[in-house]
Amino acid sequence: MLRTAKIATAVVTSLSLMGGLAGVAGASAGTITGTGPQSKNTVDSSYTRHTTVMNSNNLAATNLNTQGATTGSVMAKDNTTAGGATSGTAANNNSVMTMASVTNTGAATTGGSSTGTSDTGNISNTGPQSNNSVTSKTNVDTTVTNDNIVAVTNENTQSASSGKAVVADNTTGGSATSGNATNTSTTTTTLNVSN
Repeated sequence: MLRTAKIATAVVTSLSLMGGLAGVAGASAGTITGTGPQSKNTVDSSYTRHTTVMNSNNLAATNLNTQGATTGSVMAKDNTTAGGATSGTAANNNSVMTMASVTNTGAATTGGSSTGTSDTGNISNTGPQSNNSVTSKTNVDTTVTNDNIVAVTNENTQSASSGKAVVADNTTGGSATSGNATNTSTTTTTLNVSN
C-alpha cells in the first residue's frame, strides 16, 4: 500500500507606490486631480482570494488466480503383448490486465497566483506640499491537498500433476506415456496517479 499526502501553498502579495496598479480583480481606475495645497490624496485597492482544493483518490486492485492441471494415470498390465498407452495433456492459461489512471489538476484550475486583471491609479495636479499615495494590495492564497491511497493485491496459486505411467505383468511389455500438465499465468498491473 502506498499513501502519499502533498500540500502546496502559494501566497502572492504585491505592493505598488506612486505608479500603476496590477494584479487586482476586475479592471478599474482611481483618479484624483486638482486638489489644493497640503492635501492628502490616497488611492487604495485591495484584493484577496482564498482557494482550497482537496483531492482524495482511493485505488484498489485485487487479482486472484487459482489453477490446477492434472493428467490421468496410464497402465499397460496383464497383457500378452502390451501396446502403447498415452494420457492426454492438461493445460491451464490465465491472463489478467488491470489498468487505472487518475489525474487531478486542482492546482491548475485555481489559476495559480495570477489574477488576470489590471487596475490603474492616477493622482495629478495637486497643490504644493501635498501627500499623495497609490496603493495596490493583492493576496492570493491557494491550498491544494492530495490524498492518494493505492492498494494492489495479486495472488496466483498453481498446481500441476502428471499421472502415473505403469507397464507391468505383460508377456511382451509395451509403453505407457503420461501427458503433460502445464499452467501459464500472466498478470499486468498499471496504476498511475498524477496530482
